[in-house]
Amino acid sequence: MASTSLSGKSFLTSSSSHRSEAGIRSLAPSDLSFKSNHQSSSSAFRGISVPNLRRPSHPSKLVVRAVGNDFGTLFQVSTYGESHGGGVGCIISGCPPRIPISVEEIQVELDRRRPGQSRITTPRKETDTCRISSGVNSDGMTTGTPIHINVPNTDQRGHDYTEMSMAYRPSHADATYDFKYGVRSVQGGGRSSARETIGRVAAGAIAKKILKLRSNTEILAFVSQAHNVVLPADAVDYDTVTLDQIESNIVRCPDPVTAQKMIDAIDAVRVRGDSVGGTVTCVIRNVPRGLGSPVFDKLDALLSHAMMSLPATKGIQFGSGFAGTFLTGSEHNDGFYMENGKIRTRTNRSGGIQGGISNGETIYMTIAFKPTSTIGKKQNTVTRDRHETELIARGRHDPCVVPRAVPMVEAMAALVLVDQMMVHVGQNEIFEVNPDLQDSLLGPITTYEEAVEPVKKL
Repeated sequence: MASTSLSGKSFLTSSSSHRSEAGIRSLAPSDLSFKSNHQSSSSAFRGISVPNLRRPSHPSKLVVRAVGNDFGTLFQVSTYGESHGGGVGCIISGCPPRIPISVEEIQVELDRRRPGQSRITTPRKETDTCRISSGVNSDGMTTGTPIHINVPNTDQRGHDYTEMSMAYRPSHADATYDFKYGVRSVQGGGRSSARETIGRVAAGAIAKKILKLRSNTEILAFVSQAHNVVLPADAVDYDTVTLDQIESNIVRCPDPVTAQKMIDAIDAVRVRGDSVGGTVTCVIRNVPRGLGSPVFDKLDALLSHAMMSLPATKGIQFGSGFAGTFLTGSEHNDGFYMENGKIRTRTNRSGGIQGGISNGETIYMTIAFKPTSTIGKKQNTVTRDRHETELIARGRHDPCVVPRAVPMVEAMAALVLVDQMMVHVGQNEIFEVNPDLQDSLLGPITTYEEAVEPVKKL
């Protein structure tokens, strides 16, 4: 690229000899070309290089890199598809080879996420049947090459969105997609639909398998609040809560008494055409020490990025969270002690992460989800041509998103941890670790039978 300057600052110009690289989308030929103009007609700019806008004699290309659809550094996931398109799915790059994985294991996680599970989820009927078309051989082993997983859409109802094609749903992404792109996919909300998370959950199933095999790490999430019903702090033991307890009811709360209260609260607003929000708590046990990299890739920062990228999220806290602000340092600090030659903490107000790095204790975090935007009650809004109006949204939508958000939260946590495990090994285990201070992640792995046992139970 050629360059010119304005007040000493450099500008880059596109050159017809430079073409887009693989994976970068080329735009139409640009009408703009920056050239030095030392003979500006304005006396105020004499002697200063300024850009001269003109149509190039030889069409050049501007290139942009597609953004916002990829997640991860080494274990990278790209999702694709829309709510009412042909299908949704993901492409996983960087997955280690020789990992045993089956369609059935992925399907278990997708079934936990799919719509139409119960009366407190959207009534849309999708089987969400997945298909692996690359990256896994006939023996069910990952090959180290990109893994493609696709799920077709089969129950679209585009006519439900006629009114919403003309008027914006309050607090929905309808308006902001128009503000950004000047065009949007009306039916189902396009990429803003929670159906996009199918690709995340499918990739998360593989990530959870790797974590189980490599370090026996277990990720469990559950609903800890639905509307004004809050799971009591002493109702669940983070060290012993099980997947069976979580999956024992339609709201995915491990305490049966609280679960019924949550279901009643959701039912009460569902029949009125309204919606409510809630929180999902995620517990991660047997986390290797040393994951996360200061300063911008702290583990809690990466997990926050992952969780806040999910639809409808509004907040996240780790460990003591905001409640910790009411304590003094002497009350909040997690004191160290020795146990079987390992350094442990007697309390865990840090939530398993200190200085942005995992300390080996259980990680726990809580994610807040807002009420579903699309409701069957009349709301004030505006049309695309800027006229005030009223809207009663149609379509099939969750009265509360948190029951189906549980596997999404688990998946995003798994994607972060696998990625950071690979980053950690790549930087810190090229040479032998310091056994006095570090734990190696290259020790014995969990057997295949132990890793698939939770799946068999479901």
